[in-house]
Amino acid sequence: MPPIKVNVKWSGKKYELEIDTDNTAESFKSELYRITGVEPQRQKIMCKGTILKDDTDLKSLNIKEGQNLTMMGTAGELPKEPEKKTIFMEDMTDRQLAETLKLPSGLINLGNTCYMNSTLQCLRSVPELQESLNSYTSRQRGAGVSSNLIASLSDLFRRLNQTTEGYQPMHFVQNLRTAYPQFAQRNAHGFMQQDAEECWTQIVSAMNNANLPIPPQHDSSTSAESSSASSDSSFVKQYMTGELTSVLKCLEAPEEEPIITPDTFTKLTTSHMTNGIFEALHEDQIEKNSPTLNRSARYSVTSRISRLPAYLTVHFVRFYWKQQQRIKAKIIREIKFPFEFDVSEFCTDELKKKITPVKNRLIELGKDRSSAKRKAKLAGNSKEKVEEEVPKIDDSVIEEIKKLVDPELAKDVGANVTGLYDLCAVLTHIGRSADSGHYIGWVRKEDSDDWIKYDDDKVTIVSQDEIQKLAGGGALISSDNSFATSNSGGIDSS
Repeated sequence: MPPIKVNVKWSGKKYELEIDTDNTAESFKSELYRITGVEPQRQKIMCKGTILKDDTDLKSLNIKEGQNLTMMGTAGELPKEPEKKTIFMEDMTDRQLAETLKLPSGLINLGNTCYMNSTLQCLRSVPELQESLNSYTSRQRGAGVSSNLIASLSDLFRRLNQTTEGYQPMHFVQNLRTAYPQFAQRNAHGFMQQDAEECWTQIVSAMNNANLPIPPQHDSSTSAESSSASSDSSFVKQYMTGELTSVLKCLEAPEEEPIITPDTFTKLTTSHMTNGIFEALHEDQIEKNSPTLNRSARYSVTSRISRLPAYLTVHFVRFYWKQQQRIKAKIIREIKFPFEFDVSEFCTDELKKKITPVKNRLIELGKDRSSAKRKAKLAGNSKEKVEEEVPKIDDSVIEEIKKLVDPELAKDVGANVTGLYDLCAVLTHIGRSADSGHYIGWVRKEDSDDWIKYDDDKVTIVSQDEIQKLAGGGALISSDNSFATSNSGGIDSS
């Protein structure tokens, strides 16, 4: 039945509105509340001598067109119109949608620049790096190509943090191609696709050459008790550089004195995870002249990590040179990587001794939290209730852990003091050849199990399950891991 127009008299005023007899009196009262401000529970509506109740069947009243109804009741304060008009997701612009979903900005592809875009998004996941770039003042900047590149990187990150729309990194890519001409190679179709791992290496090298400073709030080099952070320290040296101790032994003359040498690294290169790293740290097919045998002899060199950086880069070798086709071809093999990585087994005995107490305590806490979470889930609790059941790491626990940190490691700015790492970024390649295909960056969302997928300027949220699928493998062209960066599983991130 179509709506009927009626007149409602209240407080000396007359209101004309429609009443739908297919609905209950409750909906009619709600409409009167919107107009008059009289709450439904205060309304007394008289119709033909009958007071309308919420469940009154309006059809039973046989209301006629233009009929008069009387309402009694005191109005409260009229509801205020919201200051901001409601905007539905389908009506939002890309910028509004990104702000609502708290999505960071992506980088527009300027013609085969996905290798650079994904690399930059992974680097951007390091908060201390952004702090360091913010403090990279004009007084610290030199006139060289490295300084120009890092100055443009600082400007780029600042602009990305001020927008939620895709940004064109034109100034940065120009400086990158000036500093490293290999990234300016062209073919008949325009700029060529480049290797993301090489881009990562060169940007880190430029940061080191530009002597990018330690973030001021993290720099304890001026402290009287600080010994590791010296005046020539830089962000790359402290936060991204590890140290190795290598022992060279003559296999044919065991009595010969071994040679011990220190070295540094900014990434671990491997074709597998744990076993591959062990293989990379040991070699027994070295030929060199033996001073005790007076001839060429076979040597072995075993390296162990003597200093762990806060951020560890692991490069998975995914391409090899195919001589016949003269291309870098993809190694189609699954390479699994963990979300939590214990590297203590790759460390020297001295470093193991220093990191073991705090590492064991963090692992124990992690097991307790995981067990409580698992029990809460099995009990059928809601997501909120599950989080409530997980033991919190309060100030007393943090203080307890801090006391377990080795004093020497505590003074070493930017060092990992636990031997534990949490995966925070992954960079992948889709395609068969290094000279083609597409690169994508994946960054863990802060304080969440979700991840952010950076496909150039297309930014989306994905679950942790999607990251587990990035191990690659199979005969088809797939998304295979190029390298992953991890941050220290320290007191704050555990």
